[in-house]
Amino acid sequence: MSRRPNRRIMGPQSALTDFLATHHISAAQIRADADARRRAAQRNQDEPGEEQSDQVSAPPLAPEVTVAPSPALPTRTRGRAATEVTSREEKRKKEQKVIEKIKASKKFQKRKRDLDDSDDEDDLALAIFQERSAPLPGQMENCAVCGKRFTITPYSRGAPDGGLLCTPCGKELDQKGGAPKKKAKRASGGPVGKRRQMQSTILDGTYRPGAKSLMTLCIETLAKNIDLAEDLGDLPPLVIDKIARKLSKHRLLNPTTLHLFLQPSAEEVYIYDGAKLGATDYIKIFQTVPSLKRLKIRNGIHFKDEVMEYLASRNIDLEQLYLHGSNLLSQDRWKLYLEEKGKSLYSLRVYWTDKHFGDEVLSVLEASCPSLERLKVSHNQQVTGNGIKEIAKLKSLRHLSLDLRNQVRSDVYVSLLSEIGAGLETFSLSRVLDADNTVLDAIHNNCRSLRKLRITESDVMTDEGFVRLFKNWANRSLLFVDLEKCRQLEASHPRENPDNVGFCSNAFRALMAHSGRAIRHLNVHGCRHISESAFEDVFAPGKTYPELFKLEISFCEEVTDFIVGSIFRSCPNLRELNVFGCMKVRDVRVPRGKILVGVPTAVGMVIEGDDD
Repeated sequence: MSRRPNRRIMGPQSALTDFLATHHISAAQIRADADARRRAAQRNQDEPGEEQSDQVSAPPLAPEVTVAPSPALPTRTRGRAATEVTSREEKRKKEQKVIEKIKASKKFQKRKRDLDDSDDEDDLALAIFQERSAPLPGQMENCAVCGKRFTITPYSRGAPDGGLLCTPCGKELDQKGGAPKKKAKRASGGPVGKRRQMQSTILDGTYRPGAKSLMTLCIETLAKNIDLAEDLGDLPPLVIDKIARKLSKHRLLNPTTLHLFLQPSAEEVYIYDGAKLGATDYIKIFQTVPSLKRLKIRNGIHFKDEVMEYLASRNIDLEQLYLHGSNLLSQDRWKLYLEEKGKSLYSLRVYWTDKHFGDEVLSVLEASCPSLERLKVSHNQQVTGNGIKEIAKLKSLRHLSLDLRNQVRSDVYVSLLSEIGAGLETFSLSRVLDADNTVLDAIHNNCRSLRKLRITESDVMTDEGFVRLFKNWANRSLLFVDLEKCRQLEASHPRENPDNVGFCSNAFRALMAHSGRAIRHLNVHGCRHISESAFEDVFAPGKTYPELFKLEISFCEEVTDFIVGSIFRSCPNLRELNVFGCMKVRDVRVPRGKILVGVPTAVGMVIEGDDD
């Protein structure tokens, strides 16, 4: 009978067992060393008793003191003790080197100026070393007072005698008057770190080079501490308006701060952000300011029917009414107010009213508002061609601005211009996608007093139509021209324009020949069919446009560095030039006092000129 081989059955090994085996560490040897240390400690406790008994029994005449040999420690224990001593010595040397480096640093040299002797220098260096070697947040530490183990946070308090305190002990120390002193707030470094604010101000159009005026600084300080203000006093209306703009920009206008702008003797109230105001707050305006003549409210979401009813019932005859975002007003309340209070109204501007301000409201204007001179209807979904026919009956109109979402035929605009075009000083048509050259011809034939002209996003009007408008036009020079995005919309051939659709090169030459000497604001944003030669002809040497203050030529693809330089030369009073999307503009020297917006650089999209 054969004997089976001796098989050793072993279970799974842990990661620790594998690690010890890899480094040739024996668990049995560790256990033996521990037992040896225990036996040695036991002998140390037993031998002093034996020595004492021997000394007592010895004769007194010949006392002998026998010194028992110290028990021999295991070799492994002696090696570990020597290693610990060596490591402590190395650690002390490293700490000493770090302290020497601290003493040689510039920061230490500055801080030691107030010290008296070298001992204080050593203490200061040691304190700096301890600060640097302090445990980091997230680590565990024992409290220096109660010994409780806690997690270190950035707000953990330091103990007076060193170490850290847990949260309860730190609070107890604070109650006893040991709260740490807060560091003094560092003074601002001037313009350092304020680039973002400056860029925002430039894009808002409110930036002015140089130092801020005293009035601007006072307004900014007031805006930061508006909760402490009780009354604005007898400030001029212009200053109050600037304060209102500043608060609205930071969304600080609310029922608490509204009373600052409500003076019983005031005739105008401008609210640039009424999103936080309720219906009762708007009613409070009419209760506090009985002599109100000019009212402007933006984001007036809660300017509802009840507010309009209250306004119609009060003895307040507004001359100017500007409402933005009051889309909860019903058509009936509009008609009620205009019929009751429309006789004194000479300016009516309505923005973002959706479907509650339509043709029926416009039909009331002729009989109810005989003195109406300014009418603006923006972002409206209800007004149609019939409403524009009602506007044509307002013979007193001087300023007309329309931004409608319903498509209106060109013949309706032609009829409108033939009726009231002779007296218009402002004519603005935004998003007229289907208006054609007949509208331009009607402007040329009927308008003689225009100072502001806006026609945007037309993809039907042609270069020839614009040339006919400006050539031999009996109208005086325009001051404001906005022809944004009048260009061809053809996705398959975006750069080919055989029919010269939009505001193109010849139209640009004709415009500047007619109004170049007086024009102040020109916007040809997106008119990408203006050629490079047209820009060079208009801004050629010897041609000057002294009144041009702001020029917008973004996304005109033919603009180059040379053209931008020619613009700065031909427009001595130009304040701001926008060239977004002009990829050929790369490196331009901007004259001092002028701003170039839209060229991506390392310092941002805005370049303030400093070249003499």
